[in-house]
Amino acid sequence: MTVAPLMRAITYDRYGGSDVLQLTDRPEPRLGPDSVLVRARAASVNPVDWKVRAGYLDALMDVQFPVVPGWDVAGVVERVGQDATEFEVGDEVYGYVRRDWVHGGTFAELVAAPVRTLARKPASLTFEEAAAVPLAGLTAYQSIERAGVHAGQTVLVHAAAGGVGQFAVQILRARGARVVGTASARNHDHLRGLGAEPVEYGDGLVDRVRALAPDGVDVVLDYGADDLVGTTRALLADGGTVASIVEAAARTELGGHLVWVRPSTADLDALTRLIDDGAVKVDVAQVFDLADTAAAHDLVAEGHVRGKVVVRV
Repeated sequence: MTVAPLMRAITYDRYGGSDVLQLTDRPEPRLGPDSVLVRARAASVNPVDWKVRAGYLDALMDVQFPVVPGWDVAGVVERVGQDATEFEVGDEVYGYVRRDWVHGGTFAELVAAPVRTLARKPASLTFEEAAAVPLAGLTAYQSIERAGVHAGQTVLVHAAAGGVGQFAVQILRARGARVVGTASARNHDHLRGLGAEPVEYGDGLVDRVRALAPDGVDVVLDYGADDLVGTTRALLADGGTVASIVEAAARTELGGHLVWVRPSTADLDALTRLIDDGAVKVDVAQVFDLADTAAAHDLVAEGHVRGKVVVRV
């Protein structure tokens, strides 16, 4: 019997805190006909990663232990599947490698990625920067698409300084929209630099937004609002819409959209164009080594980091 070569990967074999994450030797992944084998150079941590690890999404997602966590990756194509004609060996790629179950993720030296989850890496980015883009960037892009934002509209972005919010602000500005973004005071200068008009969240938010937009806003994008239903009803202009990545009430009570990000080569290509044209910048907060993935998870779980946390593979 042939023994599969081994690779280094982060794994966990049960739900729990960051202490369940271990650096282990795992068999190299098998390569399906519509996939490519990516030699990972970097991966990034998203809030969903530690929530899956803790078991909070068990009712929503099938999990097969041991799990290699992570969905974001940037690296170089090492081998191509029999029907994976979209890429060649040596191509620099990045992607949101999410399947319908949780098992073989991106915190590993080698990642078997379906071609539908990948795109060519932006030429202007390092691998660490590119790994910070896919999940958060696609979430922002797809929620904006779902809301149908166009030039001249005023958009309220909740949690505008977060990983998704920063991408959304820049994509919206590139579309010619006016952006009002909620954030803590310490992030206001940063948001102004991205082209948003910042407002403090919390009590009095409606009045502060009305001071900037007396007629209300055309679109509400929710990446972490305290009171989505109340503020939206108070601020959304007639004919406006709301899209949320966290609150089902956006759809059930407000008649808007609940968005769950999907892998998409076409949408990644759109982000690549915005990045390489200079319209979207990538904010990497901190880079960890693969062996320190637990510390990276802990930092993201604290909820106060601005920008993306990346692991160098």
